[in-house]
Amino acid sequence: MSSGAEPDEVGEPIDGIATDDRSLVADHPIKGEILRAVEEYFQEAELDESFAERPDTEFVKSRFFDFSYLQNHEEIERLWVDKPYAYVSILRRDGEDKLRYRVHEPDLSEFEEYVREDLVKILRNSLMYQDLEDGDDREALFEEEVKDVISDHAAATIEEGSLLKLRYYLMRDFVHLGPIEPIMRDPNIEDVSCDGVGIPVYVYHTEHRDMPTNIAFEKQQLSSFALRLAQRAGEQVSVSEPLMDGTLPDGSRVQLTFGSDVATRGSNFTIRKFATIPFTPVDLIQSGTFSTEQMAYFWLAIENNRSLIFSGGTGSGKTTSMNAVSMFVPEDAKVVSIEDTREITLPHDNWIQSLTRESITSEGRGEVSMYELLQAALRQRPEYLLVGEIRTEQNVAFTFFQAIGTGHTAYTTIHAESVEGVLNRLENQPLNVPTQMVLELDIISIQKQTFMDGDRVRRNDGVTEILPSGDAEDAIRAIDIFARDADEDIIQRVNNSQVLQDIADDRGWSGRRLAEELRKRREFLQYLVDNDISDYQDVTSAIHMFGNDQETLLEQVDQGTLESGDFQEE
Repeated sequence: MSSGAEPDEVGEPIDGIATDDRSLVADHPIKGEILRAVEEYFQEAELDESFAERPDTEFVKSRFFDFSYLQNHEEIERLWVDKPYAYVSILRRDGEDKLRYRVHEPDLSEFEEYVREDLVKILRNSLMYQDLEDGDDREALFEEEVKDVISDHAAATIEEGSLLKLRYYLMRDFVHLGPIEPIMRDPNIEDVSCDGVGIPVYVYHTEHRDMPTNIAFEKQQLSSFALRLAQRAGEQVSVSEPLMDGTLPDGSRVQLTFGSDVATRGSNFTIRKFATIPFTPVDLIQSGTFSTEQMAYFWLAIENNRSLIFSGGTGSGKTTSMNAVSMFVPEDAKVVSIEDTREITLPHDNWIQSLTRESITSEGRGEVSMYELLQAALRQRPEYLLVGEIRTEQNVAFTFFQAIGTGHTAYTTIHAESVEGVLNRLENQPLNVPTQMVLELDIISIQKQTFMDGDRVRRNDGVTEILPSGDAEDAIRAIDIFARDADEDIIQRVNNSQVLQDIADDRGWSGRRLAEELRKRREFLQYLVDNDISDYQDVTSAIHMFGNDQETLLEQVDQGTLESGDFQEE
């Protein structure tokens, strides 16, 4: 079965609840809020009544969710991820400071569980010879099959509410990612990791960082689930080849180790979720990652074909920042991006997105490397070239800087914590990029992950321009343009920009005209920030309209009449 689904691989819940006396939470206000939301959904939703009618109120109140966790937990946050069937909450157990992440799904009675197991067997046999690939129609086709199986084999024996619960679980396990599907739907989760058999699945939350969940896998369940993840990523794992890196259909990256030979605690996996809606420059200003002045600087530099590198440690927001400022690339410019795994998302139509490919045979045939894609990209004559990351491949680094030297504007990311670290990595083993080639680069932006009042935040630590030293032709002079004051958590301009002065010289602008161009972009961005106009499509349209009808747009800004509904491109 191409779906890779094995619906019996359900993770075991870990609640740590001492008692199951549900009467203790009968009148709990949180229970009331959740049940009202479920009832309102069923009252307002357009259900397929040929399959199941709306469940009655008593069924929803007494047989939909298990609220016994409320006996000894304080709820910090709650979010519906698949209303009315799944919500997640962040809890603090009584007497502890530690936060826990809990997935809540419909509670099944013994009879409902029995029917579910029976339906799983029937559905597995029904789908065995079907070849349903990932795509827009996949879920709809599976859902029709699920409805038919339930209607044929269970509809006459159980209640309407039970039918709806069973459909949810069968869809979750056959079509989606089983017990971790609700986690994958939470936009606040960045990473999902399972470290082995019987160990709680952990999540990395954008605000609360690492937290254990109430999901764990037994040995066979985890092995089956690992195989399923590999299959969904279009890869294979086995005892002889236990390591796998791949991309799930939604773009999330998955790293997987199969079996206990190389991982003593059993199979494990880490999923780095793909942000389906990318961050915009406005988002990064609002979050404090960059200042408005910095974004205006990037905007003018990118419009005028200056190349840059985003650098920082793991999780510092390098790719996020590169993706966001790439929205400043002129609307019709030709862009080519090259990545190992899909992370870059651009609004441009004239954009070629390329991904590397591992060998598809045991003999090593079929591999498409980043170097090969980079060479091909240069023959496509892009104006802007985006390379996901420079790691250790010397030929990739050489070709990247050759592209800049031959007139292409190029952006990439690299792992280094400082400008000195970036230059050392580039100029020394294994990259060995000559200094004269490094001097083709214009800007380095350093990203850092730090903590403010106990919360993890991402900040730009500084923006530096790369210039030739006056002392020697092959020496680099790094001039800091922006620097962060960590004590005050503000970003300050510390030097005049040679990059901007060169742009002014190239375009025949006076110093006053340069300052005016920066001011217009800065004030326009600040208007978007102040009016919370951060929607991806709105920001995309706003930037494009700035290039097409700047005078009208800025007049609306001055009058305070510009609204998100005005950003409709023809």
